[in-house]
Amino acid sequence: MAEEEQEQRPIIIKKVKKSHGGHGGAWKVAYADFVTAMMALFIVLWIMGQDAEVKEAVASYFQDPIGFSEKGRQFLEGKYSNPDVKNKKEEEKKFKKLGTQLIQDLKEDPEFDELLDQVEVKLVKEGLRIELIDSDKDLFFTIGTSELNKKAERLLEKIGSKLAKLPNDIIVEGHTDSRPYSGNGFGYSNFELSTERANSARRALMKGGLPEGRFIEVRGYADRFLKDKNDPFSSVNRRISIIIKYIYDDNVETKPLKEVHEFKIN
Repeated sequence: MAEEEQEQRPIIIKKVKKSHGGHGGAWKVAYADFVTAMMALFIVLWIMGQDAEVKEAVASYFQDPIGFSEKGRQFLEGKYSNPDVKNKKEEEKKFKKLGTQLIQDLKEDPEFDELLDQVEVKLVKEGLRIELIDSDKDLFFTIGTSELNKKAERLLEKIGSKLAKLPNDIIVEGHTDSRPYSGNGFGYSNFELSTERANSARRALMKGGLPEGRFIEVRGYADRFLKDKNDPFSSVNRRISIIIKYIYDDNVETKPLKEVHEFKIN
């Protein structure tokens, strides 16, 4: 019986196809390695052709990729988000153009007629400085407070909309006159007031579209840097300074403010 069952079972024949190439998928791995090596070569050649600042920024990344230095990050972001500017001299030209255009825009807007003589735009060591200088009429802040007047707030919003188009970092400074508060500096003082005014200006700039992340410092100088040292109580000492910082720092010297690069609304 067992012999009959074995005779009735079908015979199965398996055919195995042999590969003629003999390499399988190994060539894909080799090709991928070749492409990777070529890409690395091109990156090295590109870096070798860059200036010292780019090399330093790239090196700082590979030395510490997780805690990539803020200096290197800001340099690379600024370098390639502003392709029409390649060095500090070109950036100075761009700042001059910006200052001239800003002044022209203010002149064409009748809303700011009363404020025109109180706005100065100058090129300084850190970058382009836009300064709003108060008057005896308290055009920007009610004396002793950090509350912006409506026209001053709209002026700052307009400036913020212009600066929002630039990649540069922003610093806002507050300055007061020398009128003292009671308490000999132990209570509320001009330091608090100047800082609060700078922050009020910062918020107005943001309302105009300038991103919060672009502000790197808010400074309150009280009366330590008087504009009119002969009259510490003069209204011109009460001012807000907005500084658009240079992206580049290639040791190009800028001439003193009184000699060049001064924009003043007439």
